[in-house]
Amino acid sequence: MTDWHFYEEEARRDGYPLVCGIDEAGRGPLAGPVFAAAVILPPQVQIEGLNDSKKLSPNKREELYDVICGTAQAYGVGFATEGEIDEINILRATFLAMRRAFDQLNLCPDCALVDGNRMPDLGVETRLIVKGDSLSASIAAASILAKVSRDRVMCRIDEIYPDYGFAKHKGYGTALHMDRLREKGPCPVHRRTFLKKILAGSGNE
Repeated sequence: MTDWHFYEEEARRDGYPLVCGIDEAGRGPLAGPVFAAAVILPPQVQIEGLNDSKKLSPNKREELYDVICGTAQAYGVGFATEGEIDEINILRATFLAMRRAFDQLNLCPDCALVDGNRMPDLGVETRLIVKGDSLSASIAAASILAKVSRDRVMCRIDEIYPDYGFAKHKGYGTALHMDRLREKGPCPVHRRTFLKKILAGSGNE
């Protein structure tokens, strides 16, 4: 059984009383922004059903989104646009989204727990946790806020560009998405740097 608070409590024992978790959503899709969230949970708080956002149904994520926002001591959500992704690359854009989420917090954390193995510059003690969204309560909470926020945006984008099925696949490279891309060509929210190999020779670049 996961000790959801192990890393938060470890940071507190090390002298960092206010701990936030940070995670991203949307690094892999071919379209739309990349999102990140930062969440500070009260010590040892128990949120029923909390898990890595990828292991939850859309309805459960939506339900937990409201619970997390109502439970957290502070939370922030940030994103980087598809244009920024193309300009500075997806890793730097992800770090930018994380920094924007971190800066949205109305409390200043002493320590940030970040999902993954690459270190963003947040200006505070930062600890990387591989698969942190399955190991840390605050990172799992952040993963849900980031995922739900991005999915909502992709559903709004679907209303603007209805030919691509964004509400269904959220910009990921599904068979439906690839078929529509080859048929219609890219739209303004597609990440051009992600499409170069896919559309090479198709005449739709």
